[in-house]
Amino acid sequence: MALINYITQIQMDFGALRSLLAECQRVGISRPLIVTDAGVRAAGLVDRALAALPGWPVSVFDQTPSNPTEAAVRAAVQAFRAGTCDGLIALGGGSAIDCAKGVAIAATHEGPLKTYATIEGGSPKITERAVPLIAVPTTAGTGSEVARGAILIIDDGRKLGFHSWHIVPKSAICDPELTLGLPAGLTAATGMDAIAHCMETFMAAPFNPPADGIALDGLQRAWAHIERATRDGTDREARLNMMSASMQGAMAFQKGLGCVHSLSHSLGGVNPRLHHGTLNAMFLPAVIRFNAEAENVQKENRMSRMAQAMGLKGGSAGDLAEAVREMNARLGLPTGLGAMGVGSGEFARVIEGALADHCHKMNPRLASSDDYHAMLDASM
Repeated sequence: MALINYITQIQMDFGALRSLLAECQRVGISRPLIVTDAGVRAAGLVDRALAALPGWPVSVFDQTPSNPTEAAVRAAVQAFRAGTCDGLIALGGGSAIDCAKGVAIAATHEGPLKTYATIEGGSPKITERAVPLIAVPTTAGTGSEVARGAILIIDDGRKLGFHSWHIVPKSAICDPELTLGLPAGLTAATGMDAIAHCMETFMAAPFNPPADGIALDGLQRAWAHIERATRDGTDREARLNMMSASMQGAMAFQKGLGCVHSLSHSLGGVNPRLHHGTLNAMFLPAVIRFNAEAENVQKENRMSRMAQAMGLKGGSAGDLAEAVREMNARLGLPTGLGAMGVGSGEFARVIEGALADHCHKMNPRLASSDDYHAMLDASM
């Protein structure tokens, strides 16, 4: 049975950060912990958030790593308790938002984080006791501000998903103004993350027509504006459309993702220095080609429908895969995994993790170990 559930209240506009105080009051937060990272703080965005909460008792945790870990979650929980906080404000990209979701669980639920991981059967153990969270994205990529999941590296080194409607942010404040200073490389990598979400969820097999429509519109917006946003970081129209596409990709991927994310999650756990959005961009062409033979993709003309949204003349899997490769090149992203320092010696661990990942079985065509090996080879 398909579960279709859109429940997050979203504020989207330039200057939306000014609504932060009202949103805290609406969801019942009076002593928030801001979960962010050092880069966001250095960019002055924490100061802007604090200015939106004049006179409030606010604590700040700014040590979120680029791939959030269970250790970072523990440190943030200590800051949460030291400040006697009653809610969370995630300020940053997907890393900060996912770290905050980890805090929302760990601050009120006993035991190590793996207890609550999806593949460990932990989703039903996450309850309404999760700490209320407001998400303020400063990148346009993951869409974690409207998603029910978080991706965290737990203490044993695995990069696992945590999914529950109880950790969906109570409010998403999407202010494109916060992304105007984002560097070109990060704009490109996070933007391709949004494109991967829209494409991969559209190819996924489960029945969810609203998700399909949202994903196609998000793909059209992202494909039309990612180069403009990367080339000119002050392009307000491009920034607005990229933030919307990011949000739409995450609204849609409740339907499911697939092999792109199985591989990215696994490789990101093997080598936490690698950027998730960049990995998605590297894997997307190979997975598009692999998915071309899936029954639902062929029956419902999903390749040609994506090509139409992207304004491509050809509608085959090869056309789409090549268009993504060419876009990666124009954006200045790496030419492949090899250029990112990945070697074939890591393949066995990556494949093992991909086969166990929560996204693996959501792919429209079930991948074997050999299939994953071929996708890794093709992505080098």
